[in-house]
Amino acid sequence: MIRGYRYGTSCLHPSPRRWWGIELFVEEAAYTTVTAAVALLVVLALVFSISLASWSLSRAGDVQAHADATALAGANVISSYHSAATVVDACVLSLGLTGFCVIAAGMVGLLIPGVNTAAGKAIELGIKTLKMRNKFTQSASKGLQTIERVLPYLVVMNGMRVAAAENSSAVRHVGVAIPVPLISASKFLGLGDNQVPTNELEATTQKLDDAADELREAQEKSEDAKRVAWLADCGQDGMNLQERAGKLSGLSDADNPDYASSITWPPVVALTRARAYYAWRKLNDTAGQGGLEAQVDAVARHAFYEFALSELEQARFEETDEGVICELPNLPKNTSDVRATRLYTDAVWPTTQEPAGLTLHFSARCPGAKGSAGPLASLAMLESGSVCECPYCHFGVGDLGKTPLASSHISNGFEYHLHKCFEALRIYAAARNTELELERSTKEQAKSSSNVFEEALAALVSKRPKIAPPGRFGCIAGVLQQSVTSPAALEQSFNHAVAPEPRLALAAAVLAKDPASSSHNALASFVSRIKEKTGSSVLTLVGDVMGLWGRLLMGYGDMHAELNSAVEKLLSGFDALGVGSIARWLGDRARAIFDSFGLEPVDLSYRKPVLTDSKHVIDKSDIPALSNVQSFIRSLPLSSNNPHAMLQAVGISAVDVLASTEFTVAEIPVPGGKSIPLTIRLKDLVGAGS
Repeated sequence: MIRGYRYGTSCLHPSPRRWWGIELFVEEAAYTTVTAAVALLVVLALVFSISLASWSLSRAGDVQAHADATALAGANVISSYHSAATVVDACVLSLGLTGFCVIAAGMVGLLIPGVNTAAGKAIELGIKTLKMRNKFTQSASKGLQTIERVLPYLVVMNGMRVAAAENSSAVRHVGVAIPVPLISASKFLGLGDNQVPTNELEATTQKLDDAADELREAQEKSEDAKRVAWLADCGQDGMNLQERAGKLSGLSDADNPDYASSITWPPVVALTRARAYYAWRKLNDTAGQGGLEAQVDAVARHAFYEFALSELEQARFEETDEGVICELPNLPKNTSDVRATRLYTDAVWPTTQEPAGLTLHFSARCPGAKGSAGPLASLAMLESGSVCECPYCHFGVGDLGKTPLASSHISNGFEYHLHKCFEALRIYAAARNTELELERSTKEQAKSSSNVFEEALAALVSKRPKIAPPGRFGCIAGVLQQSVTSPAALEQSFNHAVAPEPRLALAAAVLAKDPASSSHNALASFVSRIKEKTGSSVLTLVGDVMGLWGRLLMGYGDMHAELNSAVEKLLSGFDALGVGSIARWLGDRARAIFDSFGLEPVDLSYRKPVLTDSKHVIDKSDIPALSNVQSFIRSLPLSSNNPHAMLQAVGISAVDVLASTEFTVAEIPVPGGKSIPLTIRLKDLVGAGS
């Protein structure tokens, strides 16, 4: 408001005092045209100023957004590499464990009759699988090493590409992503001596196979001999020891048992049966009935039964873990055999003094025993002439010899089957003792083989890669918005053209875990590619080795549980085949070996790039200049599109850039002799045409 006098400050005209000048803006309580014009000009000035400020602030926001995108782009390269390395490790470990599972099953199978041939082929296949794993590991490790060597280049190139992705004629951004650290700390497999040893495994399994073959031959011999003895005792149709004892004596079923199989038949049954038979015959075969010849025969039989029972009572047949004790008598079959026994040499026969001299009789009741009783004599004395033969009974060694003669040579005789059974038992005992000795040596070889197996498996489990690539701690990104001039539309009478100084924005990104699920994990896309390649899921291919590999591959996240389950499934299949003690021991030992390593569950989560405070990444950098990050970023040749120049400025030595935009890390075998190439698509990282 203007206050004054009509004629100026020096005029003292006495006219009434009033306000002067406000009438330009307000007249009679209303705004004037001047007021409206001034207000309009002020509003226009503010609108254009705010528009220019908004444009300027928008450009500042753009550069930060570009920096964030650039950092994420750099970290995305590391994320892709991490996923590829996880798949490689999963394939390497699961393929190796597949080989060991098959070898373990084969080693146990070598000790089981009927499956030894297939078991040998299984071991062969397991060894081939380990060799395939070694070869695959070597190529995969070299592939990963090659990728790691160019990772800094890829990070820089991808960062530069993303920073400049949305440049226009009005605004131009240049930037770079720098991996932290620049140096790899990875430890790769398949290089130098880092291989699972197979030579000693092949040698020790061959020794186990040889030992198992010898043991198997001995087992077959002992089983054959036992079966022959069983047939003679009670297994043969028609006449046998059990059948003859039943016909020729009054033995009860308890004393004269029957067995349907040589497997369930205890060989000592033949001995106890023979004892019971001769004891019954001794008690129930009475002498003295009929004529003189019949009495002589009865006495001879009684003497033979008594002798046989005495011999059998001293006999032994015992089976222990240490061996078989077989002390079975050879009962005489004829007169010649009688002369080799105490039936011939024992002085048990009565004599009398007769006119011809001292005479031997079959019994004191003999009609020829007329003289006074003399000392007891033997049949050997009779044949040597020391005593005389009785002219009445004519008793001699021939009478004892004819007692077992017929029954030892024709099938309706008890002794016929007894001799066959005892002879088979002697062969069985010798074969069984050889078998037990071979069992001990085979078990020692099984222990040795299991130790070699354990050492080789330990080599597999311990030789795991350490994936620590460049950029493992994150990526630092710097984006520069080069000088631009405000749009012509904003350059009016109220504004002048604005050319802000180049703006620099910093950002950092790290890899964070994206929780894994059954369908969303580092292996899911790889398995999908296998299904696409083979037309089936590896989970359904359980009938072969590669199917087992598929099962272990899918169980990579919790390998310990999946491995134990797979081993149990393989080994439990032998239970129905009659697993022997060594095979059972080796199976339990294999289970314990696999369980002892306690493989920790593997994290299959994707690594997803996320933004973070740049200080967290800078603190772990191996580039000293990053301590003053803004100065360092501004010193880079951001105006250049040449990634090599950027690498040199960052401090990275020249690398061989991969010629292809798609690099195959390794060829992964799948069922049917096919393979799946594990590739990293560089074109997705650095842009087509880069």
